Amino acid sequence: MIIAMSIVLIVTSLLMVLLVLLHKGKGGGLSDLFGGGVTSSLGGSSVVERNLDRLTIGTGVIWFAAIVALGLLLKSQGS
Repeated sequence: MIIAMSIVLIVTSLLMVLLVLLHKGKGGGLSDLFGGGVTSSLGGSSVVERNLDRLTIGTGVIWFAAIVALGLLLKSQGS
């Protein structure tokens, strides 16, 4: 069971990296903080972006659950 949870954690970690990198940048970093950047579209996200957001959140939830489950499995095995 520990090996299966480790594999799930590795796959979801790689998928999270890929999904986060697929997101479109929404700002200019520190230059936006001081008024250097101008955003043209504030709330208009396409269907693809919304689906990418949902997929990223779902993968993040699975990733978090895998971390908790793996921690509990390792804790119960040690005692």
